[in-house]
Amino acid sequence: MKIAVQMDPLAGIKIDADSTFALMLEAQARGHALWHYEVRDLVLESGVLRALARAVEVRRGPGDHFRTKPAEWLDLAAMDVVLMRQDPPFDMAYITATHLLQHIHPRTLVVNDPAAVRDAPEKLLVTHFPDLMPPTLIGWNSTAIADFRARYRDIMLKPLYGNGGAGVFHIRPDDENFAALLELHFATSREPLMAQRYEPAVRAGDKRIILVDGEPLGAINRVPPVGEARSNMHVGGRAEAATLTARDREICARIGPLLREKGLIFVGIDVIGNWLTEINVTSPTGIQEIARFDGRNLASAIWDRIEARRAVAAP
Repeated sequence: MKIAVQMDPLAGIKIDADSTFALMLEAQARGHALWHYEVRDLVLESGVLRALARAVEVRRGPGDHFRTKPAEWLDLAAMDVVLMRQDPPFDMAYITATHLLQHIHPRTLVVNDPAAVRDAPEKLLVTHFPDLMPPTLIGWNSTAIADFRARYRDIMLKPLYGNGGAGVFHIRPDDENFAALLELHFATSREPLMAQRYEPAVRAGDKRIILVDGEPLGAINRVPPVGEARSNMHVGGRAEAATLTARDREICARIGPLLREKGLIFVGIDVIGNWLTEINVTSPTGIQEIARFDGRNLASAIWDRIEARRAVAAP
């Protein structure tokens, strides 16, 4: 197959952690041809979507992990698959990219489905399963957020379209910075905030579960460092082996059919204790960490599903 990968610059990735890199290695091992481009290289003209892309080969060579050919304009409708793997934030640039990619999907299979990604940002899709979540409020009204805090006392505040733990705060009952944080956020942003009951179980870890076409295939536990409420790996979270509990499987069974229906092939969910907190569809990660703990090649499982879907969708 001919595969175009829409992602951030290859030079800056961590080859031992980046899930897109693992997907590219697996695609290459299967004999597929790869091209790389950044989202800013997309051009839509007269209904034709093109990208200024470079044919690329990847390898596990620290400091020398990719080789490219000269840039060329690709008609993305001539590709078999486009992987939409640029990192958030989920802003208007991200949303615009999903609209552009809809011009070629599903004739060219875009993974994940661009319309579904646009309709399902991380912290919003999960709200359709309120009984699986901790108590949560989303809104702009400071009085309503303050009332939520008064009821639950110990809360997390999160920018609704943020990523990687940026701008996430643990607000304890005696925290005097609460009002100032609300003022700062709403003075600099037009976006709402998410307030969520703090779950002490996060001290034991925030579990990332990978679902492939709606089926849970692997998990890792991310343990926050001492003195940090966030478990994200790039802020010091420690990865540990994890297995799926009965509650994890219940959560996956509830959300799996919806993910499958919407064409969300590669999804990572976050579970703290017994509660689902996010459904990550934009550029989920974790498959390399899972492979190190249990030896399972989730990149292979993802490509199996992509190839099967492509076979069905091909003209």
